[in-house]
Amino acid sequence: MKRIYRSKTDAKLAGICGGLGEIFAVDSTLIRLAFVFVAMATGLLPMIITYFIGWIIIPEGPLE
Repeated sequence: MKRIYRSKTDAKLAGICGGLGEIFAVDSTLIRLAFVFVAMATGLLPMIITYFIGWIIIPEGPLE
């Protein structure tokens, strides 16, 4: 089973979208665009809170 980690190499802010891109084998830019789209559709505050909670909970990945 794969574990999710925050990416150290593909990080813009915390590396969460980069880590999700590595897990799902998708370009992290698409994950970031989806994140922005969902944030605009649901309101910014819930997505910002979710991102910061993920930043706290998801561990940093090893350098590869």
